[in-house]
Amino acid sequence: RPAPWLAPALAVAAALLWLPQAGILATAVAGIAAGTGAASLVGPALCVLALGLLRAGLEALGGRLAWRAARAQLSDLRGRAVAALSARSPLDAGRIPSGEAASIVAEQAEAVVPWLARFRPARLKAAVLPLAIFLAILPFSWTAALVLLVALPVIPVFMVLVGWKAKAASEAQMVEVGGMNAFLLDRLRGMATIRSLGAIEATALRVRADAESLRARTMAVLRIAFLTSAVLELFAALGVAMVAVYIGFHLLGDLPFGAWGDKLTLAEGLFILLLAPAFFEPLRELSAVWHDKAAGEAGMAALQRAAEPGMALPGAEAEGAAPQTAAATALRLEDLRFRHAGAMQPGPRGLSLAIAPGEHVALVGPSGSGKSTLLSLIAGLAAPDSGRIEIDGRLLDAQAAAGLRARMAWIGQAPHI
Repeated sequence: RPAPWLAPALAVAAALLWLPQAGILATAVAGIAAGTGAASLVGPALCVLALGLLRAGLEALGGRLAWRAARAQLSDLRGRAVAALSARSPLDAGRIPSGEAASIVAEQAEAVVPWLARFRPARLKAAVLPLAIFLAILPFSWTAALVLLVALPVIPVFMVLVGWKAKAASEAQMVEVGGMNAFLLDRLRGMATIRSLGAIEATALRVRADAESLRARTMAVLRIAFLTSAVLELFAALGVAMVAVYIGFHLLGDLPFGAWGDKLTLAEGLFILLLAPAFFEPLRELSAVWHDKAAGEAGMAALQRAAEPGMALPGAEAEGAAPQTAAATALRLEDLRFRHAGAMQPGPRGLSLAIAPGEHVALVGPSGSGKSTLLSLIAGLAAPDSGRIEIDGRLLDAQAAAGLRARMAWIGQAPHI
């Protein structure tokens, strides 16, 4: 995997090549104005072409390395999130719903790649290139350099202010997307029940309301993105226009100050004019990826939340072990105790039970008395707080859970209402 600094460094190097290109172009145009022959332009034209090809190659290589590194990092994040979700017990009350988990891993995670691939190079260019252009212009005209220096700080301030709002809006949009996916998955699973109860219209109204809420949040994110671009373009246009006006009137002799005591030559004036738009170009690029940053940070936070450990599924790392036998099984429980995290009422407490091979037993009790919890403990989907579970004399613990689960079948209830 390439070093994380390589792609941003290549992007900065490519952007800095515009300085010699601008100098060669300005000198060539000034030569044409002075009446030099066309033959003298061959060398400068070849130099500009070579620098342009080198610049394009560096940009392409830097972008390729950045996207490759971002995709590899996202794959690692996804792997950790999927592993954490797979290792959590179905009894974990804090487990992310299936629809939301699918949205985080498959959809929201994709927002991380543009942020990792584009934002870091753009941020480094915004830090290095304006300073380099300022230092290149300053020896020729302190006035033009001062105009650019005054216009520059206003843009990041507004971008930061707008960026805070953009991040909050992106996080709210992703939460809305995850909630709607979970809602749709739940309703699709219970479609038969919805039809039998005549609740199709009510479900459709709920879907319409959720879709309208998602539309409103999406448009809020887009409005903030357009606001960021508008603020940047306004101050960038004002800065470039002020430099152009000054250079024009200075060359005409109406503004003779600002050039360290001497009047700028045509080549120097053109050089400053060519660099002025490039002074704001890194900030334009940073503004374009500012929304990617907000969405990427929200997606990263969602992935990190999905990767958080919870109630572990015993023996999850050994899942898929082959069943030992298909014969009837003996079951023995001794002083079994379990309580759900944060639950007011305890689950099974002090329960002991012995079931012979081939024996059929029905667990009877009111809703919430712990029947499903007991079956989950026997199936090895969670570890009891205390007590023992033995299957054919073998202790059900983290080492044996995967192998013993492979001998079981689970037919669960599906209460869609």
